[in-house]
Amino acid sequence: MSGFTLPSAAERFAPPAGWTPLSPAYDPWDPIRSLSRYGRHKLTSVEFTVTHLCNMRCEHCAVGDSLTMTEAPHLPLDTLFRRLDEVEHLETISLTGGEPTFRTETITEVMLPLLKYARSRGIRSQLNSNVTLDFERYELIAPYLDVMHISFNYTEAEHFHQIGFAKSGRHVKHETTRKLYERMVDNASKLAAGGLFVSAESMINYRTYNHIADIHRLIVEMGCKRHEVHPMYPSSFASGLPVISKEQMRSAVETLLDRRDRNVWMLFGTLPFFACSDSEEERGLVRRIMAEPNVTVRNDPDGRNRVNVNMFSGDVYVTDFAAIPSFGNVKDERLDDLFERWQNHPMQRAINCHCPEAGCCGPNLLVGEMYYKGADFLSRRAIP
Repeated sequence: MSGFTLPSAAERFAPPAGWTPLSPAYDPWDPIRSLSRYGRHKLTSVEFTVTHLCNMRCEHCAVGDSLTMTEAPHLPLDTLFRRLDEVEHLETISLTGGEPTFRTETITEVMLPLLKYARSRGIRSQLNSNVTLDFERYELIAPYLDVMHISFNYTEAEHFHQIGFAKSGRHVKHETTRKLYERMVDNASKLAAGGLFVSAESMINYRTYNHIADIHRLIVEMGCKRHEVHPMYPSSFASGLPVISKEQMRSAVETLLDRRDRNVWMLFGTLPFFACSDSEEERGLVRRIMAEPNVTVRNDPDGRNRVNVNMFSGDVYVTDFAAIPSFGNVKDERLDDLFERWQNHPMQRAINCHCPEAGCCGPNLLVGEMYYKGADFLSRRAIP
């Protein structure tokens, strides 16, 4: 691959010189950008499931049901590169699992070629990882990566043990998980110090909503440039978890806004609060978020500007949760064609709304099903 320049030794993991920095003003994963540019949703982002292996079994994991103990062969990379070449408006790729760095073979034979391909085309990349393994794995990846996306829902090693190994099905020693927790914090700190954009995601759920400000403080101490916050919606593997109310979610968001470090970008996603809400309290929260510096709400990319590709079967999904069956396969069809098929699906058409004044593309499928069942979002408008 050619056409890009690696960072200097002093920068280590910084992006190439001249690239637009990721910021609240430039989030290429947000579908509002392509919607505004093209007047309709276009495929600009492709997510790859590169493994079904993981060293953890988090209770909130969206893909826990698909995790395995052995790995099938990957599709030929030439097939995937050809399909990516065909995507007319491609801007970003994401690599997810499982834990993508679990096997070094996956790193060297799959992830690095994909990341180098993206870098050669000027495409931004993200890796979703728990960063609990040896640092050398992440050192291999970091020079070609734009965003290291980690999950962080803990205030101490004990919380990490309770949450991260709740579904392991066997006894895991506290000493073992404590070492993993400390390595995770150390790895994230090293990557951030080396110039990599580290984004830590926290779920607002029954375990975290009362501790979210303390979690934020630790994320800031690790040097993360962004704190990404999503309410947790019980689905698939996590369907049995207790559900907190919208009021508890709203209180947690308000607490974060009150106590956050204003130098760190705070990104909210899949919030169940909209500018078209009948609730003045909810609309007030939306207005506050829109007015706060260094705070954004990302519209959900899944199905709007992004599809997920299973790198073993070639099946294409709306999300890596795979709750909705595959609607095609990269072995047979172009990704742009598959994306257009999804745009005409009744489920997508039912939530395909847009209020430009609020910068909102409407709810994602989980939010719509859980909190707005039967609501006609196509007839709702943002309330001034």
